[in-house]
Amino acid sequence: MKLLLASSELHPYSKTGGLADMVGSLARALASEGHQVGVVTPWYLGTDRKYSDFKRLDWRLDLPLGEGWQSAEVWYREPQKNLIVYFIRKPEYYERAGIYNEAGADYPDNAERYIFFGKTVVNLARYLPWHPEVVHVHDWQTGLVPLMIKQAVWSEGWINAPASVLTIHNLAYQGLFEARAYRITNLPPHHFHTDGAEQFGNLNCLKAGIEFADFITTVSPRYAREIMTEEYGCGLDPILRRRQDRLVGILNGVDYDEWNTQRNVCLSHSYSVDQPAGKAKLKAELQAEMGLAVRPDVPLFGNITRLVDQKGVDIQLGALEEMLAADMQFVCLGSGSPEFENGYRRLAERFPGKVGVRIGYNHCLAHQIEAACDFYLMPSRFEPCGLNQMYSLRYGTIPIVRRTGGLDDSVVDIAEDTEAATGIKFLEYSQRALARAIRKALVLHQHQELFLHYRDNGMRSDFSWEKTGDDYLAVYRRAMEHAALAG
Repeated sequence: MKLLLASSELHPYSKTGGLADMVGSLARALASEGHQVGVVTPWYLGTDRKYSDFKRLDWRLDLPLGEGWQSAEVWYREPQKNLIVYFIRKPEYYERAGIYNEAGADYPDNAERYIFFGKTVVNLARYLPWHPEVVHVHDWQTGLVPLMIKQAVWSEGWINAPASVLTIHNLAYQGLFEARAYRITNLPPHHFHTDGAEQFGNLNCLKAGIEFADFITTVSPRYAREIMTEEYGCGLDPILRRRQDRLVGILNGVDYDEWNTQRNVCLSHSYSVDQPAGKAKLKAELQAEMGLAVRPDVPLFGNITRLVDQKGVDIQLGALEEMLAADMQFVCLGSGSPEFENGYRRLAERFPGKVGVRIGYNHCLAHQIEAACDFYLMPSRFEPCGLNQMYSLRYGTIPIVRRTGGLDDSVVDIAEDTEAATGIKFLEYSQRALARAIRKALVLHQHQELFLHYRDNGMRSDFSWEKTGDDYLAVYRRAMEHAALAG
């Protein structure tokens, strides 16, 4: 199959979150299976920091943007067989200090930046000599691409145009802009209405993608169901219910080459489900590093997160205040709201030797926390997919998660299946419910045979991208069928 993926960020070239990891991993997995894969992404400041083998295409993009024209260069790199990454290079749009914002403020020309990027994706899809069969776009930044493809078919007679697939990584981010931004799309006015790209008088880029994509995916089955409800639908649930026959949830995979306990430069000791001794050594090292009492017998809880409301930080702080009187320890790595950062600092001051906090992000420390802890806390208010719970499972760290989105899909609760369980779940979003789940973990830790059984179950879980790639291939085939019928 010939596939063109488009994303506003792509690991290892640019990243603000899980979107970059997902697109990069999916592209590599599909290419490894023998499919011809291209990925289009902007060239940001620092894109060439790690690599020097970029080449420039011998054609330049000159595209209409509103009443004027804008141009860009296309560079490319071939990181593996069957995979080409295309970089849209336009320094005045993309080579800035941040990807979407600076000092916490969105760039005021984000609509222009990503409308132009969407136009470059469509242009490449149309004129690349290998003629992609499917264009797979991600989130609001490329949400207009399905409409742009269909408009080119309707008005310009684009023959054998590719089918389009839209993946929603987080419905809360929709690309909302004032109505005047629609003019620079150069799309006909009749698409700016309630069954198109308009919502409450504004341009909604993600809504356009939902309306016009041949197929829609989200990053977990439960999240696909949740976003069709008023509680989680962010105002788009009526449209998603209308298009539910074209909506499917596919749980993200894990890059086990990176998240690996046996070959990992960040871990001073290796271990596996059959040879677990290294995990205890890593626990002692982390306890010492974070200023905790070095005790093998005490259950160590961990959390690596953005300190924002979505991640359940409020109920976690409250539950930990309540539970740290018990014989347990907690470590946290994260940054975000100053209020929450200070909350964790106060927690560490109140419980010296039991709580270790690092504000910020450190890649190797993240691996060390995942590897060293006994339990991992993930009490998210909502979580489209989540990855840390799957990292925890592979690292032998039992996840404690709220029953939402991908957390619910990827963890088997000890109350659901006592033989196959991999973690602890709770439903109610409250301090009380999380504290109750932590108490369950403390009891479980006292029953080491059962604790080790559940830990081993998690380490044997398989969330590889090979399986996830197969699920996406099935979606691509269905999208092509729908596109062919729409003709």
